[in-house]
Amino acid sequence: MLQYLARRLVSYVVLLVLAVSLVYLLAASQLDPRSLYELRNPPLDRAAVEASLRAYNLSDATPLLERYRTWLAGVVTSWDWGRTPSGASVNEEIGTRVWVSVRLMTLGSVLGTVAGVALGAWSATRRHRAGDRVVTLASLLVVSTPALVLGVVLQIVAVRVNQATGTQVFEFLGETGRHGDGVLAPVADRLQHLLLPTLALAAGQAAYFSRIQRNLMLDTMGAEHVRAARARGLRRATALRRHALRTALVPTASYFAFTVAGLVLGATFTELVFGWHGMGAFGMAAIAGQDVNGAVAFAAFGGVCVAAGALLSDLVVAALDPRVRLR
Repeated sequence: MLQYLARRLVSYVVLLVLAVSLVYLLAASQLDPRSLYELRNPPLDRAAVEASLRAYNLSDATPLLERYRTWLAGVVTSWDWGRTPSGASVNEEIGTRVWVSVRLMTLGSVLGTVAGVALGAWSATRRHRAGDRVVTLASLLVVSTPALVLGVVLQIVAVRVNQATGTQVFEFLGETGRHGDGVLAPVADRLQHLLLPTLALAAGQAAYFSRIQRNLMLDTMGAEHVRAARARGLRRATALRRHALRTALVPTASYFAFTVAGLVLGATFTELVFGWHGMGAFGMAAIAGQDVNGAVAFAAFGGVCVAAGALLSDLVVAALDPRVRLR
C-alpha cells in the first residue's frame, strides 16, 4: 500500500507543479501591475516605476519566461513567493491567512462529509418514506443554493434568533470579537464566530455526499454478498453496516477528491460573507489588485488542498478495499 500511495503522491506533486506554473504564466501575461502605478496622482516617474517593477519581478518589459525562471528559483531555493505590487512580502501576507482557511475548510469538510455519508446511508434504508423524502428535498435545496446566498441566509436567520432570544447566540462577523470573563472566554468566542461559517461550508458538502451515498447504498443493499450475510443470520442493520456501507464507502471516498476544488471556492465566498481574512479573501483581493504573485500563491494553496484531498481519498480507498493494497 505504501508503494501505491507513494506513486500517487509523486503524480500529484508533478501535476501540482505543472498547474501552478501554468497559473503563473497566465497571471503574469494577463494581470497588469504597472497600471496601479500609472493611476497615481500626481503621476510617478516612469523610471522609478520600472525600477520598482523590476525589483519585484513584475515588469512586463522583462520576457515572460525570464520572470518565470526568477520566480521559480525563488520558490524552490528559499520558498519565496515574491512581492506584491506595493512591495509587501507574499509570504508574510499568507502566513496567517493560510491557517484561517485551513481551519475553516478542515472543519467544514470533515463535518460535511461525515454528516452527508450518515444522512445518505440512513435515507437509503428508508427509501420512499417520509424521512427519505425530507432528506432528499433538503439536500437538493442546499445543493441548488450558491455558497454566497447560503451564507447570507444563515446570517439573516442568526440575526432573527439573536433578536428573539435577546442574547448574542450567534456571532458571525470576523474571526473573533469581544472576550468575556474567564480563561476559556477567548476559546469560546472563537468557536462562536466559527459556528456559522463552518455550518455554511459543511451544509453544501453534506447535501452533496448525502445524494452520492444514498445512491451507492441502494446499489449495494441488494448485492449478493449482502444477501449472503443476511442468510448467515446477521441482523439487517449489522449486514448493511458491515457489508453494504463498507462497499459503498469506496467510491464515496473517490468522490471526495473531486469535491475539494468546490470546497476551496465555497470557502472563498464564505470568508467574504463572514468577514474572515483567509486565503479566499486574499485571492480575490490579489486578482482585483493586479497582484501576480499573490494570485499564484492563492492558486497554489488551492492546488495543495486538492492534492491533499486526493491523497486522503486514496488512503481511505486503500484502507477499505484490500485489492488496492496489493497494487
